[in-house]
Amino acid sequence: MCGAPDQDTLPTLEVGATEAVIHGSVVQGGNALPGAYVRLLGESGDFTAEVQSSATGYFRFYAAAGPWTLRTLYRGGSVDSSVTAVQGEAVSATVEVPEA
Repeated sequence: MCGAPDQDTLPTLEVGATEAVIHGSVVQGGNALPGAYVRLLGESGDFTAEVQSSATGYFRFYAAAGPWTLRTLYRGGSVDSSVTAVQGEAVSATVEVPEA
């Protein structure tokens, strides 16, 4: 069990001028994939944070501006996705994982 907040109970997304947010959904076959672990990895591959996708597949990270990797672990394997966080913005990412 990870220590991240339950993604279903997060407050409304508001981004301050000095914040950068990466958020989105994990989907499989066009459907939300709950219970996937989404890891936020730095530019050199270093582990920064992990959350579990909500019942609707949703995840959210507050991160420093710059390039990141989302490593999504699910029952069938893992998928890496690149994303760039932008200061003062919420960047959306949809992680599509292959069907088993």
